[in-house]
Amino acid sequence: MPARPAPPGFPVSHNIPVFAEGIAGAEILARQRVHAERYGARILAGTVTALDRSPGHFSAIIEGPEAPTRPTYARRVLLATGAEDIEPDLPDLPDAVRRGLVRYCPICDGYEARGRRIAVIGHGDRGMGEAIFIARTYSSDVTLLTLGQRMELSDEQRERLAQHGVKLVEAPIQALDVQDGRITALRPRQGEEYRFDILYSALGLQCRSGLGSALGARLDGSGALLVDAHNRTTVPGLYAAGGTVRGLDQIVVAMGHAAIAATHIHNHCEIPTEDEPREEA
Repeated sequence: MPARPAPPGFPVSHNIPVFAEGIAGAEILARQRVHAERYGARILAGTVTALDRSPGHFSAIIEGPEAPTRPTYARRVLLATGAEDIEPDLPDLPDAVRRGLVRYCPICDGYEARGRRIAVIGHGDRGMGEAIFIARTYSSDVTLLTLGQRMELSDEQRERLAQHGVKLVEAPIQALDVQDGRITALRPRQGEEYRFDILYSALGLQCRSGLGSALGARLDGSGALLVDAHNRTTVPGLYAAGGTVRGLDQIVVAMGHAAIAATHIHNHCEIPTEDEPREEA
């Protein structure tokens, strides 16, 4: 089944094997739903607003049009709540990422940007590091935009930026122009104009780990859930996969996490959890 073309201006992923032409996120989800339902999965539209743990089971409160009227119970839970990219504060463009005008992962799709005029939105070590990575790997024309954030750089850091030809623009952005479905110019307050083919944001992301942390699951310094080799969190019976887990934030990695967790859950589905009483034979 070939991937359906994404709507114009809608971003697609080229980082999933066998989809050389790219596939949109909505298409991935639609295919996964069909696949899961073929094996008897029941998918509810709703939001888990609370997750509690009692001896022997978890209970979830779900809100939404298809949500049950009482809590949903399970002996084990797999969290796949993901992470949310921090969007750049660009004027008149609150949904830049959803429109495909700003990219987030040069490791994933930097090859497509090779030789282009590229801007990196960011500041601090993260912003500088990503700009240098792109400059030494994919393009000789890279500019670091801090959107008004002052960079306190050491002489060594300035030398590194200069060595890789990275230009630094610390002025706030007052206006931007969009042509042919991409940002082609940004104008700082001083009246200068900068044109780019591609923008990358290096502002990071926020993990949706609240359900796990509320149960006492350990987090790393970035707020991601810590898991073991079976993708178990530090809470017995609670697993996590994908962007909410510490590690590489890619769709194929999330799929691998889910496969590891699901296999461990399946292999132990008849064994009481650590705090369940074992039945006598």
